[in-house]
Parts: sequence; structure tokens; C-alpha cells
Amino acid sequence: MALFKKRTAGKPGEWYYCLEHKKVEEGPDCPGKDRFGPYASPEEARHAMETAAERNLQWENDPRWHDAPAGGGTDED
Repeated sequence: MALFKKRTAGKPGEWYYCLEHKKVEEGPDCPGKDRFGPYASPEEARHAMETAAERNLQWENDPRWHDAPAGGGTDED
């Protein structure tokens, strides 16, 4: 059992969006697995979920992502 809890690293002026609490935080108060960031401003952090959704959509629609394997073969070969 650990005697000391490891504090998450961060600096004042870095903003995060906490996925668990659904709120913007200055400096990481929550574990890395529960947050997006860092962002330069609270406004950017406030839109973290929208930014992630837009990036996911761009990635899913990227024609390079769905290219056929080199040589024109299929996975069943």
C-alpha cells in the first residue's frame, strides 16, 4: 500500500476538461485517464468534447484511413 498519493503533473494556466465531473479545471485535479487537455484557455477546455467529436469525424472520413492494402489483395488471402 502506498503511503503517498502521486499528484498529477501540471502547471497553473493549463486548462483541462474533466470527463468524470464534466467541468473545466485549472491544472490537473483529476487523473489523466479522466481528462482532456491541456488547453491554453478555459474556453478551449469548455469545448473539448466538441473538438474531440470533430476530430473523430475527420479521422473516420479520411480516405487514407480506409485504403485497401498494398498490392490490391484482401485480408482473406
